[in-house]
Amino acid sequence: MKPIRLYELIHIDEYSATPKYLQLTNSILTAIENGKLGQDDMLPSINELSFELEISRDTAEKGYKHLKKIGIIGSVPGKGYYIANASPGRKLRICLFFNKLSAHKKIIYDSFVAALGENAVIDFYIYNNDFSLFKKLLLPKLDQYSHYVIIPHFIEGVESAREIINTIPKEKLVLLDKQLTGITGAYAAVYENFEKDIYHALEQANEHLSKYHTLKLIFPEKSYFPTEIIAGFERFAQEYAFTYKLVYDIGHEPIQEGEVYINLMEDDMVTLIERIVSQKLEVGKKVGVISYNETPLKKIILDGITTISTDFHAMGTLTAEMILNSRRDHLEVPFYFTHRPSL
Repeated sequence: MKPIRLYELIHIDEYSATPKYLQLTNSILTAIENGKLGQDDMLPSINELSFELEISRDTAEKGYKHLKKIGIIGSVPGKGYYIANASPGRKLRICLFFNKLSAHKKIIYDSFVAALGENAVIDFYIYNNDFSLFKKLLLPKLDQYSHYVIIPHFIEGVESAREIINTIPKEKLVLLDKQLTGITGAYAAVYENFEKDIYHALEQANEHLSKYHTLKLIFPEKSYFPTEIIAGFERFAQEYAFTYKLVYDIGHEPIQEGEVYINLMEDDMVTLIERIVSQKLEVGKKVGVISYNETPLKKIILDGITTISTDFHAMGTLTAEMILNSRRDHLEVPFYFTHRPSL
């Protein structure tokens, strides 16, 4: 049989954060599901695929190897690759939107993909907290997927984002990490309760906070972080009689003995620690540091940075389980205080 001109069935999306080899494999699986590729159909050579799609030979080879590993294609020496299984039974096609890339977002992604297993196609997009980019990426895809999983953190355009998200059929919608007010209907959500979480985490830290007199929350202006974090921080400080302050620019904030700094962004943590060290203030004794969101590096920096953090692995796993079991619950993810020498 003449090889199928497979490259005519494949769309490589340069905006997608999904690796190109997975876009290749997902396109082949979709072509099988749509009846455009059948049992024993021959596939183009790796060299032809690389040339026609303008992708590296390594990418084409990796895509074929992945399909061979999951039993979709086979190969015959001297003849090439062919469809070995035209009934892969894949029903889930998931469009995944993250607001940004970070160490903790990778934990969510990895646990989500692992829990879904091989029976799902995932197209992954990063919109950088930008509503315009989110809209550009989402609107052309509104009828193409079985599920839309969205982390809805926007710096601007929240009202418009809400309107677009409300057009997604609710049986297909999963909101991840953050609840978004005004989303109607019975949809799924796996989220943090930001005000409650920081309040209770600081309550757990209270014994260690008692040697300090002032709490400072570094909350950058024009931030995508929910303002509920501020509400929980201020409520704790008022109820437990701490002096407190919101800091918008840690690069210019005076740092003094007896203060505890809570940072949300990784860049701010680096700036903060550099300034504390330059002033020869001992971290964990003269000045305290608490960092939002657990990452592996925080276990090591300065012998350990104290963190307050949701369980990102659980977040990804619970989201996958919600999809696999066709559930539309709203689940709060556990939130933890982890004490280390920085406090």
